Amino acid sequence: MAKKILKFPEGFLWGAATSSHQVEGNVDNDWTDWEPKNAEKKAREAKKKSWPGFILKNYPNPLQKENYISGRACDHYNLYESDFEIAKELGHNAHKFSIEWSRIEPEEGKFDENEIEHYAKVIRALKNRGLEPFVVLWHWGNPKWIGKIGAWENKKTVDYYIRYIKRFIKHPGIGDIVKYWMPLNEFQAYIGYSYLGGILPPQKKSLWRANRVLKNLVSAQKRAYNLIHKETKKDVLVGASHHATHHAPYNPKNFLNVLLVKLLDYIKKDRIINMVGSCQDFIGLQVYRHERIRFWLGGRYGIAKVDNEEMESSDMGWEIYPEGIYHTLKYLKKFNLPIYITENGIADARDKKRSKFIKNHLYWTHKAIEEGVNVRSYFYWSLLDNLELAEGFWPRFGLVEVDYKTMKRKIRPSAWEYAKICKENALNL
Repeated sequence: MAKKILKFPEGFLWGAATSSHQVEGNVDNDWTDWEPKNAEKKAREAKKKSWPGFILKNYPNPLQKENYISGRACDHYNLYESDFEIAKELGHNAHKFSIEWSRIEPEEGKFDENEIEHYAKVIRALKNRGLEPFVVLWHWGNPKWIGKIGAWENKKTVDYYIRYIKRFIKHPGIGDIVKYWMPLNEFQAYIGYSYLGGILPPQKKSLWRANRVLKNLVSAQKRAYNLIHKETKKDVLVGASHHATHHAPYNPKNFLNVLLVKLLDYIKKDRIINMVGSCQDFIGLQVYRHERIRFWLGGRYGIAKVDNEEMESSDMGWEIYPEGIYHTLKYLKKFNLPIYITENGIADARDKKRSKFIKNHLYWTHKAIEEGVNVRSYFYWSLLDNLELAEGFWPRFGLVEVDYKTMKRKIRPSAWEYAKICKENALNL
């Protein structure tokens, strides 16, 4: 039987993603004091669970408090050039990364020009290797002084944020070079973890606070959009980052199940995109998981998530449902915006499922493209193993394995499978 080749559009961008706090190391932001306090609690809780041996044999593992403290992370701050050499070798032509605000402005109004120049060097290192930079200006980390004034609950934070990015983008070798920008990363997910779930700093559980933070982040997105278009190169594109879980009713014949899914889709997709409005040139889609939803009075807000034991899952227990990316892309088509898939990945320490995960997600992505969805990129999360913000170092998402004791890198077999797709701009079935 002849092989089927699925060609992707000309100019399609292929790459992987990272974020500053999760890979750089030695960051001093509002997470820095929180992590050690949280680490012992998380390690104690982990000891109450049953863990497979392949997770526990790695360092650090979830039973160790070191797992939850960023520390040196991947030392990407110092090793970025060699990491980008790996990305180039793997056939990537783009890379998504974030800027650490606390490095740029560690004290109110005091900007560190050396740190701004560091990121200019990072951008040059990407461009010199044929990698198009996708720059995220905020990925959940705030300078400590911002945390002390209430962070995103305070309207003043929006002004401070705009001042920071204005200083940053006007630096030579940054705003005059970068074409793709995302001012804020997944702010609806940030609100969910930090202001509704109380899981990540500042660990609030308040619908009122969450709504205030949402309004301020939307304001920041809009103002950043206008500023970047005014102050940088003419062909610049400024997108909005959207975390979009695919929801399906546990029982499609149950009216309440169906209604809950429609409500969740509106809150997590439509509402945010509509609030940002015209201040987004593209949708940056970040999609990882599939959830089956049913109504249950004992659940939070009357919602219960039901696992399907027959489906494969990642090391973190997330159901693998590649078709979900197709349904999500088709859902977002109505907004008539280009869609860049800026994150999609799997925790898979043994690298047994990653290659299939990528290929199956790309199969369904291609199907959406064939049906008229304007998809322009695929960024795997992540280039490197890294600190997952809610779980620590133990989940292994990387195309590249990181030994956290030696900082040595090892390219996983799945990375080479993905490299074939990147280099050929095609998926061979």
